[in-house]
Amino acid sequence: MAEEHEVLTTDEAAALLRVSTKTVLALAREGTLPGEKVGRAWRFLRSDILALVRGGSATKLMSEASDIVDPVGGRDD
Repeated sequence: MAEEHEVLTTDEAAALLRVSTKTVLALAREGTLPGEKVGRAWRFLRSDILALVRGGSATKLMSEASDIVDPVGGRDD
């Protein structure tokens, strides 16, 4: 399998982005982070995550992540 089409789990995507899994899930649900739900689990293409970061959206992504997850670890719903 080519690395660009490598499918990542939520944990792997979080490790790649260096954010929590809760942040990855929140970003995926709101559509900021491209991914697909397979059953009850989310899956992400490595190339999509890297393109998002390389496209200069990393700052925006981290800014949105801080808006989603509050400092005490809860979520804003």
